[in-house]
Amino acid sequence: MASTFCRLLAGRATTALFAAAGTGVLTTGYLLNQQNVKAAVQEKRKLFPPSADYPDLRKHNNCMAECLTPAIYSRLRDKMTPNGYTLDQCIQTGVDNPGHPFIKTVGMVAGDEESYEVFADIFDPVIKVRHNGYDPRTMKHHTDLDASKITHGQFDERYVLSSRVRTGRSIRGLSLPPACTRAERREVENVVVTALSGLKGDLSGKYYSLTNMSERDQQQLID
Repeated sequence: MASTFCRLLAGRATTALFAAAGTGVLTTGYLLNQQNVKAAVQEKRKLFPPSADYPDLRKHNNCMAECLTPAIYSRLRDKMTPNGYTLDQCIQTGVDNPGHPFIKTVGMVAGDEESYEVFADIFDPVIKVRHNGYDPRTMKHHTDLDASKITHGQFDERYVLSSRVRTGRSIRGLSLPPACTRAERREVENVVVTALSGLKGDLSGKYYSLTNMSERDQQQLID
């Protein structure tokens, strides 16, 4: 299942070209830096003005509904990321799901990494509301993967029967789930399998594909 996914990536400030060939399908795409993304943003003019398209969010309780204004919507409605993702696709989940009166949801999703730049006027304030004042424009998230700093990992067995740690990340150059094509999903699997196969020692293991998993393997994992 080795992938022929190849990427030329020399940093965020450099345009990167990748080509992905997964299950006989050739997929090509571009990674653009912030300046190039803004320059490459396409505009799809619609028949009606933005004011006619603006959603009714008066009864909604989510971060998107709190931050979106007619002015922001007017500026962003006709823009698209280089992959063709639009503002309306970003916010539709929040329009369709008003949220719970006592539980404020996010109310929007990104289709690709460029969404955060093309639609920054709405993503930035939503992130700030959701993450207790974290401002993407003025603050920088610090990542620390030093596992040696984790101490006291043994929980009191009187109160904790089991626990798990779930991690997730995206793959640069491939769309995020809301806009991911079948070819890209297969390429995600190829990239992940290639990475996992390189793990050694106590990190090594066996990858089970859901589509090819036997009932015996499934029961073994359950047991």
